[in-house]
Amino acid sequence: MTGFRPGVPAPDEVTAPWWEATGQHRLVLQTCPRCSAVQHPPRALCTHCGSDEPGWAESEGRGAVDSFTVVHRAPRPDLDVPYVIARVRLDEGAILLTRLQGRAPDDWRLDDPVRVAWVDLDDGRALPVFVPDAPSPHDTEKGS
Repeated sequence: MTGFRPGVPAPDEVTAPWWEATGQHRLVLQTCPRCSAVQHPPRALCTHCGSDEPGWAESEGRGAVDSFTVVHRAPRPDLDVPYVIARVRLDEGAILLTRLQGRAPDDWRLDDPVRVAWVDLDDGRALPVFVPDAPSPHDTEKGS
């Protein structure tokens, strides 16, 4: 995507496994071995039970649009607008704040099924973005 050059934080001891997986285009989520809670973004403690030993599990990278907004005024001059920022609720239950791509901004709807895609960064990492996993009912309405 032209103009999509985000400022991305450096990995730290908590986020390094997540960032390493993104470089391989794998979406991983923290999973608590004590209570089985799944969480994102990565944290030092389980937000459900407080365990300080969260592990990692591979995500299928599928979910649904939980909420979204269309950005019409770029926060930086090097970003192309409009673009869509969304909360995606993954099938595993975790929520990711991300970008939606693959359809016009006004064609997105709540509960649209999505799957992960990747935007590669210059440093070998990648950012997860989400694209349509199936045609939206809105897509078929437009063709009627």
